[in-house]
Amino acid sequence: MRIVVLGAGFGGLELTTRLSEEFGNDLDVVLIDQSDGFVFGFSKLDVMFGRASLSAVRHPYLDIVKPGVRFVQATVLSIDPVTRRVETDAGRFDPDILVVALGADLHPAATPGLVEGGHEFYTVAGALSLRDVLPSFTGGRVVVAVTSTPFKCPPAPSETALLMDEYLTQRGLRDLSSISLVMPMGVPIPPSPEASKALLVTFAERGIDWHPDRLVRELDPGRKVALLADGGEMPFDLLLAVPVHRAPAVVQESGMTVDGWIPVNPLTLETTFPGVYAVGDVTSVGTPKAGVFAEGQAAVVADRVASLVRGDTESAQYDGRGMCYLDFGHEQVARVEVAFLTGQKPTGGFEKPSQALAADKVEFGASRIQRWFGPT
Repeated sequence: MRIVVLGAGFGGLELTTRLSEEFGNDLDVVLIDQSDGFVFGFSKLDVMFGRASLSAVRHPYLDIVKPGVRFVQATVLSIDPVTRRVETDAGRFDPDILVVALGADLHPAATPGLVEGGHEFYTVAGALSLRDVLPSFTGGRVVVAVTSTPFKCPPAPSETALLMDEYLTQRGLRDLSSISLVMPMGVPIPPSPEASKALLVTFAERGIDWHPDRLVRELDPGRKVALLADGGEMPFDLLLAVPVHRAPAVVQESGMTVDGWIPVNPLTLETTFPGVYAVGDVTSVGTPKAGVFAEGQAAVVADRVASLVRGDTESAQYDGRGMCYLDFGHEQVARVEVAFLTGQKPTGGFEKPSQALAADKVEFGASRIQRWFGPT
């Protein structure tokens, strides 16, 4: 059986690893990504604030050592979901099973004035740029803002505000600065009231201004003012933005999307096209756009593919559960457990910040790199 997986993020790496673990060289699995390496989303904040170098957190795909899996660095040019044909700049692929895990593309230019007057921190390039910009910042009005929904990793804006507080404090600039967090939700983590309460208490303790249910739609670089969707304005000296997210153009052009994202069966991750699955941020499955959810969805697809190979009639269903870490700064990390069960209101638990959870977060990353890339 020939399987092609488009995208080597959480979803693609977890899916190919599981298939390799069970079938080894008995399957022909191709993993395609236009990048040459993987970086955890939370590692971008480490790079941005100078806590880690890019080389320390970037994992080259050529290091992948998994029986039955071949990595191809290529740009996907077209996808035909009816025939499952994929054209890339490295050739054509005609698999028996196609899995689309291409994530969401980021578009800073979609917010007028952002490229000229602000900074995005959701890409590696954005994190590297801010790593160079932040040391020259001498204090002032810092605004952390979301520019559209949906967006990846909902806790990240809160983490950024908290880490900015820590960074400015360490540099002796906190008393010369204000920090504002602008988000489109009424609370920072809607599924977990306990996590939201802990964040709001911490914001108050650290003097971080919380602006719920608001979006930045435009920047006026000349006046250094953020224009809000509700007609308000917010002045800034440094603006850190979550940019507009969209499904990759090649996915939109394939005819697979509805309202901008790929609809899937929320239990099986099957698309409306036979033999085609989709996982992660590129879908409208109903869970947050975050790597751990893509990982859980990939596990279900791997199980269903394995059932096809074995000729079984039963296979797993996606339960909508996930977990994420929440960095409070000062070596304190919390953990949030959430569940998005079909037909039910989302729920979430919370483990308060601790150094033990900071160590747990490091182990979370290390264990996955070992599984995904091989024992070396």
